[in-house]
Amino acid sequence: MQAVGTVQVDNERVLVTEWRFAPGAETGAHVHQMDYVVVPMTSGTLRLVEPAGVRDVQLTAGSSYTRPAGVSHNVINVNDFEFVFVEVEIR
Repeated sequence: MQAVGTVQVDNERVLVTEWRFAPGAETGAHVHQMDYVVVPMTSGTLRLVEPAGVRDVQLTAGSSYTRPAGVSHNVINVNDFEFVFVEVEIR
């Protein structure tokens, strides 16, 4: 099952997407082309499948984090509830 991305802002400076993950939904493997900030709207656990292995991360609603361009992963919702975050990609 695929996570659902809804673009909120797309201009010359940023791309803002709301991502909604049903239980078990995933993004599919991808590489980030831009630096980005994630703003969790839900608290819970996401599984990251990365070149170095698999790890589960705990996210807290409202506690943002940033990662650089080049990150390669698949993101999977391992919760039994919908997980939502907003991703801000910096052009």
